[in-house]
Amino acid sequence: MNATDHHDQAQQPPAVSVIMPVLNEERHLRHAVEAILEQEYPGELEVVIAIGPSKDRTEEIAAELVAETASHSWGRVHTVPNPTGRTPAALNAAIKASRHPIVVRVDGHGMLSPGYIATAVRLLDETGAMNVGGIMHAEGENDWERAVAAAMTSKIGVGNAAFHTGGEAAPAETVYLGVFRREALEQQGGYNEEFIRAQDWELNYRIREAGGLIWFSPELRVSYRPRPSVKALAKQYKDYGKWRHVVARYHSGSINLRYLAPPAAVLGIAAGLVIGAVLTPWGWIIPGGYLAAIAAGSVPAGKGLSAKARAQIPVALATMHMSWGWGFLTSPKKLARKVIASRRPAVKA
Repeated sequence: MNATDHHDQAQQPPAVSVIMPVLNEERHLRHAVEAILEQEYPGELEVVIAIGPSKDRTEEIAAELVAETASHSWGRVHTVPNPTGRTPAALNAAIKASRHPIVVRVDGHGMLSPGYIATAVRLLDETGAMNVGGIMHAEGENDWERAVAAAMTSKIGVGNAAFHTGGEAAPAETVYLGVFRREALEQQGGYNEEFIRAQDWELNYRIREAGGLIWFSPELRVSYRPRPSVKALAKQYKDYGKWRHVVARYHSGSINLRYLAPPAAVLGIAAGLVIGAVLTPWGWIIPGGYLAAIAAGSVPAGKGLSAKARAQIPVALATMHMSWGWGFLTSPKKLARKVIASRRPAVKA
């Protein structure tokens, strides 16, 4: 082997495995995989889809993608079953079936921006981080989804979370999805499968406990498709609130005012409605004040949207806040006890 061969080997970027947990994703799966296969990344790449028991054409579409890429030397798609349908189990199954040193997590309704993988690999190298991630860029395809996207990217909707609203590149507690060094995943034994939601936060917590760096960069963007109805959005945010309370009980130092605002709003509005109906009209000030605040907050959030989309932003905001708060308040202690019993200590290298 001559010096040029050595130089070429040194320049060869690391091979990448993209892992994708999917369940009932017929609407977005093909677009999500195409956004991966269209990445201009000079290293080797594979896509591993972990398929839950879907009630739509997800399995059929995944099988088509496997067949279409079977003869490719770059960007082949593989599938693995995930009989539980749970996200962390899907992720672990896909990690196990994948083989490359860099592992990119993508969801079945997430679209990687051009250059995402190359940028992430560069950032891992520059920062020495174990996991890098960026902005969850919500984008809707109709008026309701555009209203939800505006709510999800506004401070009144989600507070100051950098991965929703943007910010400076910096160390972070957690990031959206993430691009990992395989050694970090293997060292920690993958995702804790008891965490049906918030599994990213919990894994990143263990990586940080073990001395690893989690890095946020606004250079990384994943387009995200919001839930298609009020009911689906309410369920999503109720689950978020429920699991955030599990995390708070699991790790007492992880709670801050941003997380307490929605449950406080639910309790304040409920109290105001009761007081207003039973005791004094002054009670109506609290729910009235909340409605005025979300109406005012939705004006800057709705810039550039149609009148129909703008009108639905307060509905999206109220659904997110109230569902999250209710989920947090009603999160059963027994769920936290079950999760705490499965606690895995961080494994130091």
